[in-house]
Amino acid sequence: MRKVILTSAFAIAILISITSCKNATEEKNKVLSMRYGNTVVSLLTAANGQLAFLINKDRQVVLDTSLLGLKVDGKHLGKNASLSLLEQKEIALEYPLNGIKSKASYTGDLYIYEVSEADGSDWKLEFQLSDEGVAYRYTVSGEGTQHVQGEESSFKLPNETKVWYFERDNDWKLKSHAGEWLSADISEMPTVSKMGPIQGLTLTCELPQGGYALLAEAGLFNYSGMRLEAIGKNSFKANFEEGDAGFDVKGRLTTPWRCVLLADTLNDLANNTMVASLNPAPDANLFADTDWIKPGKSVWHWWSGKYVNYKEEHDMVDDAQSLGFSYSMVDEGWERWPNKWESVTKLCDYAKEKGVGIFVWKHSKEINFPENDYAVMRHFLDSVKQTGAVGVKVDFMNGQGKSIISFDEALLKKAAELQLMVNFHGCQQSSGEYRTYPNEVTREGIRGLEVNHMKEGPLPASHNAALPFTRYVTGHGDYTPLGLTEPGETTWAHQLATLVTFYSPFNCIAENTQFLLKTKSVQPALDFIKTVPSVWDETFVLPQSKIGELAAIARRKNNDWYLGVLRSGPSQEMQIDCSFLGDGEYLAEIFTDDTEAERINLEGLNKEANLRQWNTALPFKKSTETVSQEKTISIHLAEHGGATIKFTKK
Repeated sequence: MRKVILTSAFAIAILISITSCKNATEEKNKVLSMRYGNTVVSLLTAANGQLAFLINKDRQVVLDTSLLGLKVDGKHLGKNASLSLLEQKEIALEYPLNGIKSKASYTGDLYIYEVSEADGSDWKLEFQLSDEGVAYRYTVSGEGTQHVQGEESSFKLPNETKVWYFERDNDWKLKSHAGEWLSADISEMPTVSKMGPIQGLTLTCELPQGGYALLAEAGLFNYSGMRLEAIGKNSFKANFEEGDAGFDVKGRLTTPWRCVLLADTLNDLANNTMVASLNPAPDANLFADTDWIKPGKSVWHWWSGKYVNYKEEHDMVDDAQSLGFSYSMVDEGWERWPNKWESVTKLCDYAKEKGVGIFVWKHSKEINFPENDYAVMRHFLDSVKQTGAVGVKVDFMNGQGKSIISFDEALLKKAAELQLMVNFHGCQQSSGEYRTYPNEVTREGIRGLEVNHMKEGPLPASHNAALPFTRYVTGHGDYTPLGLTEPGETTWAHQLATLVTFYSPFNCIAENTQFLLKTKSVQPALDFIKTVPSVWDETFVLPQSKIGELAAIARRKNNDWYLGVLRSGPSQEMQIDCSFLGDGEYLAEIFTDDTEAERINLEGLNKEANLRQWNTALPFKKSTETVSQEKTISIHLAEHGGATIKFTKK
């Protein structure tokens, strides 16, 4: 077990004020240091008397002096307070995942401090340190209702840090977290957005000394979701939707973990599981049986026609069977069918015969009534269960305030009681809830392919090339990949690659099913589309990857590997080192940009499309070869192009 080290603040006197009273100064300015590997966290008192911390890794500053504390019932906690260590213990976890890997292994050290206030009251400050990052949270004991009016929590980054954030020029930015991923210098963050200085999580930071820090939160239950306000001087401060009005927490107050994920490489970043690991384990009784939680791909009519009728959804079940997909997503409109519950029951019965499960859509406002323990929600879920449907897609939460977070958890719990899976839309990003509630099989909180239909679309290639290292680090995302009939500036090979580079246990495929099944130019990739998994055993990011420019990601399922490459920018030659493969030979099916082919005319292929100037697309070509670990594959990436390779073990 690692020891807590007390050191004099003399060595960091520039960080705190010096008073004339030597004895009082030495006591006040003690520094508590925690070390894990090459990461050191120091706890101290800032010049204004507030508790603070800083992070160093490899003797380089990751976070400079950043404040700690919160305001509860009108009282500022952490001001002129003292710390004492109550407990230190090692954490070792291993648990199954549906996502980037089949099993997560997490080790770290937990430190629990008692914070004593000047008035004699106390509360707890917890830190966790691991190779994957640093996280902390506050716990305030109490009975009845405690009123939270904000936090002092802040994050001060080094000069010349490059910050990746999502942007949208309307109020949907912080309602649904469906913004385009952009970057700016840390100094620009207070004014970079037309929507103001508040940013949603996550923020991926490229540090000037090399490596990455990603700001996130974990274990978001019974609290309001944190945003970050850029306040100048390279700093972000915790911000909440409720503003000065605050929010109530009944009984013991435990905040979510405030996380700084640390990674030397993009491979380390993409494989970071700290956020999930900081969430509670699933309830052993509620999830005693999880066989009903089954990852798989889904058909979806919305991309090629909204507000579908029963006949169209009936046909979608047939197409799901033809494609080998596990599910059909019945979106908005089914509630206007005649005898809606009878119709959905009939559809589910038919789908079950075909080996296809049905998800149904619902607007959150119609079931978000906390009275009588969400009785209206429970009645709706009971009705869904009686039809034979296997899951629900609940939409338009439009925020992350305390009431919405409580609604989210109530939905996950009550759906689990009925063995129903959940797909959240119109929601905030993931904070690892899927570990506690594995029936959450996907959530939006991402700017996905539906934007290509909208006036503010289409998605640029740079957004796609940033996603694996920004939004997807903390959890699955319902991007709804594969838009061949409306790819914007990207190519068909780029679109194919999103099936590998992005992940979602419930992977809702956008493209028109009949287009996939019947279009001659798609047929060489049809088997790949049918068989590509939605969850993985192992993930490896190729070293050429660069956020917003190139995402090259290999993933393994059983003995087979899949590689997806997303390019943003000019055409490029790329050498793929196959050393990530296992022993022996593999058959490589290679899909690359066909720069010599005639471009595909997209006019008339999708009645919902808003093509604008992108009315043609570059097709892909397929080749095959036998490869092994020692092989290097050369590919050509077109402008905003991509590549996909399926490696089948011989």
